[in-house]
Amino acid sequence: MSSGLKKIVVVGVVALVLFFLITQPTNSAAFVHRVLGWLKDGAEAIVTFFKTLFA
Repeated sequence: MSSGLKKIVVVGVVALVLFFLITQPTNSAAFVHRVLGWLKDGAEAIVTFFKTLFA
């Protein structure tokens, strides 16, 4: 991908994210909360795996 096209895609994604943050802040916050919950669950699963592995 050329650098010009990459820059256009990044600006487009940022603009889309800002649009949704401004027009639908409640839904955007709920989405971020869900994603952070998935990340937390994944991190806890990895920690549990290593604790079990080395126990």
